[in-house]
Amino acid sequence: MKRQKRDMYARAYKRGYLAGVSGKSKESCPLEQAEVRQEWLNGWREGRTDQWEGMTGVSGIHKLANVTTA
Repeated sequence: MKRQKRDMYARAYKRGYLAGVSGKSKESCPLEQAEVRQEWLNGWREGRTDQWEGMTGVSGIHKLANVTTA
């Protein structure tokens, strides 16, 4: 089994980040468990911050590489 599949907190953070960077609302969080939902929201907040700072598209590629490997 891949490590990525076992770490649901890292996956939730990554998915939240990608949702935030793409401009989705935090109400679009699909998770129910409190701890995992909090990780998704943490990623979403960082993604939104990066979007507001203009780190989307080509300028955000370096940031996306760090998120997808986590």
